Order: sequence, then structure tokens, then C-alpha cells
Amino acid sequence: MNGTRASLLVFLGAVIGGGVAFAFAMVSVASSADVSVSEKAFGCILDWPQVRNTRIKHADPKQQAEAMRTFRDSAPNTEYPVGTILQLVPFEAMVKHPHEKFPKTNGWEFFALDISAAGTKIRDRGDSVVNLSQGKTCLSCHQPAAKFDFVCEKGHGCAPIPFNDQAIAALQQADARCAKK
Repeated sequence: MNGTRASLLVFLGAVIGGGVAFAFAMVSVASSADVSVSEKAFGCILDWPQVRNTRIKHADPKQQAEAMRTFRDSAPNTEYPVGTILQLVPFEAMVKHPHEKFPKTNGWEFFALDISAAGTKIRDRGDSVVNLSQGKTCLSCHQPAAKFDFVCEKGHGCAPIPFNDQAIAALQQADARCAKK
């Protein structure tokens, strides 16, 4: 795949003051070479399609299907489409930009997000974002998964995260942006 592909990866949780801070981001693709990210792109994580534990979003249905296939197949040396957003938990995300925008992450921009019933606020973004709960940059954890386009998942070489599958599901269900029924 070429440098015009972009994806957003999910990165894991900041715990603040005994409570969990949540995060999201918005992505629109004006062209394959231009990705604009805003807070408005993120809503209830439960509304996004899911592969295993990860929520995946892309504005273009064909690119959405490709991103989901790429994640599902977990094939090395395959890039996500530019504009892809990946989230494991509501308070972290990754967005794929053209490689040139963030060369050390193959185009990935990491997001630390604060979420509430009122919406999403971007706390930090870029290729040097620090995961507060881990005390390390997102890239330092995602670097071992470089051959999987920096997307961490079991078997990609990344260190284990501090959440098991049940905790991830609970964090997703607790997304404050989701209407309670």
C-alpha cells in the first residue's frame, strides 16, 4: 500500500484522580493526501464496527471495509487506509495520516482524549504523546508492531496492556458519550 493510507490506532488509558479519563478524535479525509482530525469525529465508541476488541472507523465505506479486513487478517507489511481511526478504549485513539506527516510512526497520530456526556476534548496529540497510565510514549509501546503498521494486538510484539478483554469491554460500555437506555 502507498503513503496515502492512514489509520487511527487505539492506545490505552490514562487514569486521572481515581477516575478514568476518556478520549476521542474526528477524522475527515479531504483527499488521500490530506487528513483533518477534530474532536467532532468521535462519538459513542459502541457505534463503531468492532473486530475482536478494537473499534474501527473510516468515513468511506470501501476504506472502512479495507481497514476492518486489514485488522481482522493481521497481515504483516500491510498499511491501513489514510483516515482510519482505531480505538481500543474511549480515551485513546490512533489516526492514520500520509506517511510524510508522521514519518517515525508511518503516518500514525496518537490521541489522548477526555470524554464526558458533553463530548470529546483532545488532551494531547501527535507522534510523541505520553500514555499517562504507562508513563511512556505511545510510540514506545507501538514500535515493536512496526511490521503491522504500528498496530498493537496480541502477537504483534507489543508489551501487554494493563487491561484484560473483560476490562476493555467494560471501558467501552462505560463510554460517557453513549446514550444510556
